[in-house]
Amino acid sequence: MADQVCLLLGVHAHQPAGNFPEVLELAHTRCYRPFLQTLHRYPDFKFAAHFSGWLLQWLFDHHPQDMALLREMVVRGQAELFGGGDMEPVLAAIPTRDRVGQLTALSDRLERLAGRRPQGAWLTERVWEPTVVPALADAGIRYVTVDDYHFLCTGKAVEELDGYYTTEEDGRALDLFPISESLRYRIPFAPAGEAVRFIEQAGSAAIYFDDIEKFGIWPETHEWVYERGWLAQFIAGVLGSARIRTLHFDAFRGRTPTRGVIYLPTTSYTEMNEWTLPAPRAHAYANLVKQEKAHGRYDRDKPFVRGGIWRNFLSRYREANWMHKRMLGLSARLDALPAVKRTERMRELLYLAQANDAYWHGLFGGLYLPHLRRAVYNALVELEALLDGIAPRPAVERRDIDLDGSDELILHNRILQAIVRCDAHAAVVEFDSYSLSHNFADSLQRREEHYYAKIHLGERAQVQDGGIASAHDRVGFKHSIAPADILSDERLRALFLDSWQSLDGEAAITPSYMPETLPADAGLSAQFEARLPVGTVSKLVSIVDNRLTVHYRLRLTSDGRFDTQLNLAMPACDGVLGRYLFEGGVPGGFGQSLRLESASALSLEDGVLGGALALLTSAPATLVAQPHFTVSQSEEGFEKIMQAVTVTLSWPVGAGETQFAVALEVRRV
Repeated sequence: MADQVCLLLGVHAHQPAGNFPEVLELAHTRCYRPFLQTLHRYPDFKFAAHFSGWLLQWLFDHHPQDMALLREMVVRGQAELFGGGDMEPVLAAIPTRDRVGQLTALSDRLERLAGRRPQGAWLTERVWEPTVVPALADAGIRYVTVDDYHFLCTGKAVEELDGYYTTEEDGRALDLFPISESLRYRIPFAPAGEAVRFIEQAGSAAIYFDDIEKFGIWPETHEWVYERGWLAQFIAGVLGSARIRTLHFDAFRGRTPTRGVIYLPTTSYTEMNEWTLPAPRAHAYANLVKQEKAHGRYDRDKPFVRGGIWRNFLSRYREANWMHKRMLGLSARLDALPAVKRTERMRELLYLAQANDAYWHGLFGGLYLPHLRRAVYNALVELEALLDGIAPRPAVERRDIDLDGSDELILHNRILQAIVRCDAHAAVVEFDSYSLSHNFADSLQRREEHYYAKIHLGERAQVQDGGIASAHDRVGFKHSIAPADILSDERLRALFLDSWQSLDGEAAITPSYMPETLPADAGLSAQFEARLPVGTVSKLVSIVDNRLTVHYRLRLTSDGRFDTQLNLAMPACDGVLGRYLFEGGVPGGFGQSLRLESASALSLEDGVLGGALALLTSAPATLVAQPHFTVSQSEEGFEKIMQAVTVTLSWPVGAGETQFAVALEVRRV
């Protein structure tokens, strides 16, 4: 083996739970099927593959003939299967008990479907924290792959990364393979011959493990990899090389000793380390990287040019942190149940809620995609209902769920749940229907993103000579983006965000509410009081049966206008299955603007949800509804995504006392 290069090549396949069926089918047609069919024609080309559990099950259920190819390649010793968290969680972000459970669940699934139990594991987004070692070891995992960047940050040189190292934590050992960044950027974007020549110049091992979606789903890659024959040319070049030998990770580990002990820092891949930073800091980081590259120092100094860590997403995005802390709370409740009362469905729902995609954002990541957040909430709300059926909670609770220093009041019955922030807004930040397993308050605040600078600067893609551009280097526009589309919101997106404005044209004032103590017989309600320059406003939030009602009482010394804003998450978004119903007619869909001068009732009917939300007012209001869009960047370019229907209700309010109420009634259709 001294004169040979062992090519350890692996691919990672994943689709988020809750992704659209047409997206899954397209991914299979353009990538998974042709990749497996191509590899199947070359029995001597050994490779590793990781499929997240949800996608693996979907493929076996919908395309068993293609999965038969994978199983055959496993049996004949061509394919090595890698494990990982079953629903593709970031292991570092979930409790240790769930880490072991998720890892064991995928190993069980692989053994059942493919006949082999894995020894290696894929770490979601290559997020490394030393605390994950004990869970990996306890679940029977002996080695994982992480970026070579992780190793460079310890002081290792690139030349030292043609093997594997061993780490330990809490008495358990784990072997670590460094993935070559240079190889990741060449496969499959550089010409096949160039990639083969690069591998031939490596040391004892060339290590590659990256997204299979680069082989057919990323822009231009299906034509490049299959129609123009890149993959077949690459495989033929590797097999025809006198120096390269393909090998499984476990085989290499079985015949090659570890290079010694190592302790990696908490980090992920370099692009992720930029995405986790707030926009101003991300600008500074990107400029520093650009400066180092311009001076030819980046390859030398990049271990010392550090960005953020994956958990920064939880502090950057209130919405991600809220989902995460709700998930942790339900995980603890499930763990507290006697073992005989825990069901397989409960475990499945918890693991679905831990899927990484909806918790982060960058060029990839699904926080900006409402259907992926909805999949998390579907699981959380259903799990909570099951837990309440076995171990009921108090109907009214107060605690700081998201650890931001402000308490929340939790009101719930068997039908609905409303969670109200005990801060100046006194807004409803979660509004759940248990029968629909849906959170109507699941929206996303519009905020500054680092990639907005690319919109202004019009950066162009970087293409390797004779190859194609990676999605990381592309700058394109799926939709036309106007300056107003990327203005940051001044306040959070929630339900019942109030404001008052005098008739003299002064700027609107946001009431600064304080919670009040209610009598013991007040039922499922929370009361808040605020002072205005011209009086006071009282706000009572209550739940009865399938209706959430907010009662307002204003005592003012002058005339003005009172508004409340509701950001309602409707799954149909701007699709054809979402529509308004008003006085027996259909004035439009959720993707359109709507203005009603005197409205007491409006229904939002959603065919995707299978339900409707009736908005009712005790006093006629001017109603303005419009879609709320955010701008995100994906491999297809910059795009506008509808997050919610924003409904603003306005009432003229005179001097003296005025009372009115707004109700949201959940109905199935």
